[in-house]
Amino acid sequence: MPHRRLKVGLTRRLPDVVQARLSALFDVTPNSSDAPLSADALVALAREVDVLAPTIGDHLDKRFFDRAGDRLKLIANFGAGVDHIDIATANERGVIVTNTPSVLAEDAADMAMALILAVPRRLVEGVKALESGAFTGWSPTWMLGRRVRGKKLGIIGLGRVGEAIARRARAFGLSVHYHNRKPINPHIEEELEATYWPDLDAMLAHMDIVSVNCPSTPQTIHLLSRARLGLLAPHAYVVNVSRGEIIDEEALADAIEQGRLAGAGLDVFEKEPRPNARLMAAPSVVLLPHMASATIESRIEMGERVIINVKMFADGHKPPDRIILGLE
Repeated sequence: MPHRRLKVGLTRRLPDVVQARLSALFDVTPNSSDAPLSADALVALAREVDVLAPTIGDHLDKRFFDRAGDRLKLIANFGAGVDHIDIATANERGVIVTNTPSVLAEDAADMAMALILAVPRRLVEGVKALESGAFTGWSPTWMLGRRVRGKKLGIIGLGRVGEAIARRARAFGLSVHYHNRKPINPHIEEELEATYWPDLDAMLAHMDIVSVNCPSTPQTIHLLSRARLGLLAPHAYVVNVSRGEIIDEEALADAIEQGRLAGAGLDVFEKEPRPNARLMAAPSVVLLPHMASATIESRIEMGERVIINVKMFADGHKPPDRIILGLE
């Protein structure tokens, strides 16, 4: 299929440099309003294009594929996570799915580390105290937080982002612990001075800070359940820059309100874009609007990966970031 005639549909506005390059290579249908498309509008766009470039806010489930018609052949996802796409149904319909891996790790790790520092040291509470006029001068016992150095950090999912967090954590004097389905490369484990815990429950009971970095799958929904949150020490903190549904937010709010957990830092939510109202009201919780990957560099690199995948497909080659069912 000649790539100059390939029709590409964008569900959101991408960075100008990315859209300009896409438009130079392909016949692009943009989303000029940059508002999320309705389910019907998403289907209508898919029926008119060869390639769809969706984002995390677009839900491409079985019903979408049932209605999308036969023209769509490639879904070039703008993002690393693909839990919003029914990969199995896409494969059944002969639709290739790609993502943009490896470009978000450093930025996501920066944000996770920022939350790891901000929550125990009560940075947002301090800002609010200044803004409200509650700060009347230094006091030996006012706004006391917790020291980060020397604490145990438990990383759930030591992949690209988790490893980048571990490197930052070591620089701040935290000891690194992690839970994966299997241990990482022993050379990397030695370099990070990381301790592997095959049993997640056992790890949680010994951690001061827990960072959630695993992907969202049917097996990880509410991985941090009410029971598992109950294993954490009352002085522990939870940080999440992965997917909101991995944590049972109602149970998290209960634990924080009842003093069974010290606090949390969340960049993602179960019912995005609406955060849990009780977590919003909790002084010891820092909430961010899903901005861990929100750097100019990251978004441009994501766009470049989309372009590479579409061009490789257009030229009759296998896209380099194709999602293989069971390996995503």
